[in-house]
Amino acid sequence: MSELNSLSPRERSGKSWQTEVEVTHGTGLHARPSVTFTRLAKSFPCAIEVLVDGTGDWLNGKSIVKIMGARIRRGTRLHIRAEGARAEEAVVALCELVRRNFDDERKHGRVDGRPV
Repeated sequence: MSELNSLSPRERSGKSWQTEVEVTHGTGLHARPSVTFTRLAKSFPCAIEVLVDGTGDWLNGKSIVKIMGARIRRGTRLHIRAEGARAEEAVVALCELVRRNFDDERKHGRVDGRPV
């Protein structure tokens, strides 16, 4: 939860939270990372939306169709916002997931692209 301390006050308003994170996963949000992201988003009762830099449209963060359809590539900045119960926790968890590259390499016996 230390990530919360780095969120500026303008990113907080009542039960609404927002932050941004850069996608560093080698292939961006292809099928597996998109499923991992939306599964985690669905585990929270709040509304979650994602804005892909340069698009202007907020997407339903719980929709695999919307997230995969955005064709999010490495280097893209995502704005993640949540509103409602557990919004703060949801934003932090999703941001950390993106920073951990969706735990994709760990699931496949690799760390930093090398077998473990």
